[in-house]
Amino acid sequence: MTTVAFLGPLGTFTEEALLTQADLADAELMPLRSFPEVLAAVDDGTADLGFVGLENSIEGTVRLVMDALVFGHDLLIQREVVLAIRQNLLGPPGMTLGDVQRIVSFPDALGQCQEFFQEHLPGVEFVAANSTAEAVREVAETRPPGTAALGTALAGTLYGLEVVAADIEDNDANTTRFVLVAKDGIPKPTGHDKTSIVCFQHADRPGSLHAILGQFSARNINLTRLTSRPTKRGLGDYCFIIDLEGHVDDEVVADCLRDLHAQLAGVKFLGSYPAAGEEGPEIRRDAEASWKAADAWIASLRSKVQP
Repeated sequence: MTTVAFLGPLGTFTEEALLTQADLADAELMPLRSFPEVLAAVDDGTADLGFVGLENSIEGTVRLVMDALVFGHDLLIQREVVLAIRQNLLGPPGMTLGDVQRIVSFPDALGQCQEFFQEHLPGVEFVAANSTAEAVREVAETRPPGTAALGTALAGTLYGLEVVAADIEDNDANTTRFVLVAKDGIPKPTGHDKTSIVCFQHADRPGSLHAILGQFSARNINLTRLTSRPTKRGLGDYCFIIDLEGHVDDEVVADCLRDLHAQLAGVKFLGSYPAAGEEGPEIRRDAEASWKAADAWIASLRSKVQP
């Protein structure tokens, strides 16, 4: 049976996103205490797959995860999953908003609700937890006075807390991008894919980023994400993390990566995988139909080549 490690305990947003993947419904789920532990479990073979949060539309990159993928492990992204995040303030039965003096949760989750807290709970104390679900479980088990947790409605149901205030995220478009990672293997192209790479420069020289971006522009490859991270080798030494449309099996993408690898100090391949999105299945079906039609056309032309 396939084992999938994810950020626990039960009731996290990570689990919510993971449960949307029908093909993993029969997998053995392994809740762990932190994202780094999840990635380490995949790297050492304790788990077959790992499911981690990578990016939030409000808080940005989950840096612990990104740094671990770039510098700590050689893992490959198998797919991405995007989940709409709905934050709920949860407390013991009978708690009201006026009773809340302290809120426990994952720091990124707390950051996604600051407008609500400033308006309705000015001066409230924040306490960090390893995950939203751990915060809910902790509050449910210890019941400290005036303390609520921020997390999923699922976690509230699991651990016996009630919703004090629902959907309190600052932005209705609050979404988190999760990725499934494995020790090896690249999923086959679907026609609606992304490729993620990390570009390392020889030195911090003028025009370096422009030269990198020029490789994509020259081939009309669309970039969906471009961020930088310190390489940890010295002040001012940065690498660039890039998501682009397409698959390494596409010749134009392969040609671009080949040139980058030849020119740069290093290129780390993080994966080519199916892109998320409601329109994804339709785009994939259209791409497959177009490819089959084009393949049939080429075959008909080749059949006319004289011996």
